[in-house]
Amino acid sequence: MSATNRYQDYWINPRIKISALWVSMMFVFAYVDLFSFYRADIRADIGAVRMFIFSIGQGFLLGVTLYIVLPSLMLFLSLVLPVRATRFANIVLAALYALTIAGSAIGEWSYYILGSLLEVALLAGVIYYSWTWPKVTGAVTAPPDPTRTGENVGSAPKASG
Repeated sequence: MSATNRYQDYWINPRIKISALWVSMMFVFAYVDLFSFYRADIRADIGAVRMFIFSIGQGFLLGVTLYIVLPSLMLFLSLVLPVRATRFANIVLAALYALTIAGSAIGEWSYYILGSLLEVALLAGVIYYSWTWPKVTGAVTAPPDPTRTGENVGSAPKASG
């Protein structure tokens, strides 16, 4: 006779899922770029003050910084923007980034293609969770927030099982 364990699985807010997907995408993004410094051709381009077809200068570095800042900000903005703005921003930015990442992987080495596929898959998750955000219906409403009514709130949720 064996006893079966029942585990409590909590519902995870879509904001947290989306933010976690942005975090994961940024880690893969950063490491794939860091691994590129092991390539002689990339180091040679940097030594020649160019990257692909671009000259490395203030404009290029500003553009790259803006390219990185947007998904970095989405980690926070996904948690604090109103739902409509969050959904819109995540769907649009994730789709744009997926396109630029897929485009930059053309003709690249295998590690870069694998990293790009993972990044695009994570961004697809952002789009999915943004698109399928749960809607409130007339029959189902969220319970009132006890912290706003002055009730005494316990520190840990109660689990059954």
